[in-house]
Amino acid sequence: MDTEVTQSPSHLIKGKDQRAKMDCVPKEGHAYVYWYRKKLEEAFEFLVYFQNQDMMENTALFKQRFSAECPQNSPCSLEINSTEAADAALYFCASSQSTVLHVSSS
Repeated sequence: MDTEVTQSPSHLIKGKDQRAKMDCVPKEGHAYVYWYRKKLEEAFEFLVYFQNQDMMENTALFKQRFSAECPQNSPCSLEINSTEAADAALYFCASSQSTVLHVSSS
């Protein structure tokens, strides 16, 4: 039994105006999946979260530049629709059994 979230690929390098897709397998039994990004010397930035297959909340940035899905019995995915230099960051997926409060610094 998996005891942690699995994210792939471990690293991804893309040129400008390309699609970049990342996958996430949540911990077994977890119904909530969250995507965040972390730019160098900046705070974590919430992008989107799902409850099961349903997108529950996302940000204006997400709506402009990203797409995501969390199909049943398949990995969840986050995709940058057209990469830009500003997309250089660490992207994190997390899962939980219930919702967690996310705090915005803005």
